[in-house]
This record gives sequence, structure tokens and C-alpha cells, in this order.
Amino acid sequence: MHVQEVLQFVDEAVYLKTGKYLNDLQRGIIEGTLKRQKYSEIAENNGSSTGYVKDVGYALLKMLSDVFDEPVNNGNLKSVLERQGNLSITFTKSKIRDNNNIGYINICSDKPNTTPAKIQPANPNLQQRNNNQTNMERIDKLRRFGLSDEQIVEALELPLEVLKQVGLEE
Repeated sequence: MHVQEVLQFVDEAVYLKTGKYLNDLQRGIIEGTLKRQKYSEIAENNGSSTGYVKDVGYALLKMLSDVFDEPVNNGNLKSVLERQGNLSITFTKSKIRDNNNIGYINICSDKPNTTPAKIQPANPNLQQRNNNQTNMERIDKLRRFGLSDEQIVEALELPLEVLKQVGLEE
């Protein structure tokens, strides 16, 4: 997996909790933190001042603490993401010809994933919200196709109560 997939996992988790997606600077802060960069390096890479990056970083870590229901800071971000997303994140550095350091983040899942295209969150509340959102999208689509509630329940193998709840949430 690539760093973009980790960012996608975090972005989806944040969206499910807040209804908002990460902005470019927040994504840069997460990536830089995983690469063990200092705020000054992250600021330089993102065209911002160090003070502004620190402020945004502080707010981001507070938000991630709320999203993942556990304290998140610069020192434990990697381990929190590994726990929450069933990920294994390793960081290595290599040198290229001009002696500039280039950082890489390699991510591997420890457990087989039933849906390889999507990262499954370890947090049961996050997973339940993910399932509810997926069900809502499927039900809406089937309703647009003109299927009755009985047909949708049979097609998706869902209890009628779940279908009725989707109607109430809209």
C-alpha cells in the first residue's frame, strides 16, 4: 500500500465523524508526521509558516483523537493508525545520487482483508457507520430504480427495520 491509501483511510474516518474531508495541509501534516519530519520541514514542503502548521497540526491531532476515540499525538500517530486500520506502517530512508534523503512509507496489512480495495476500520463504531452508509447508498440506488421495499429487503438480505430506518434518516 502507499501513503495515499493511509490518507484515504484517515480521510474516510474523519468524514464519517465530522462530515468534512481533510484539506491538503492536514494531509501533508499526517504524511510528514509519519515520516518523522519536524513542523518546519512540513511547513516548507506545504508552503506555510511553521507556526501555522503547528496550529493546524494541534487541531488535527485533537480531531483525530475524537475520531479514533483515543489520544493521538505526534509520537503515537503511527501506532494509532495501525490499530484503527489493521495496518502495518514501516518507514525507511534511502539515498539517491545527489545525496538528498528521500523518505518512503511502506504499509502492509497484517490480516487478510475481505475487500482489498477498501481499508476496513478496526473501530467497531466506525465500521458500523461505514456499513450503515453503504446500506443507505444501496437502498437509495435501488429505490431510484423503482424497486419496492420488499424487493430491496430481499435483494440486500436486510431486515425490514433497517430499510425503514434509512427512510427515516433521509
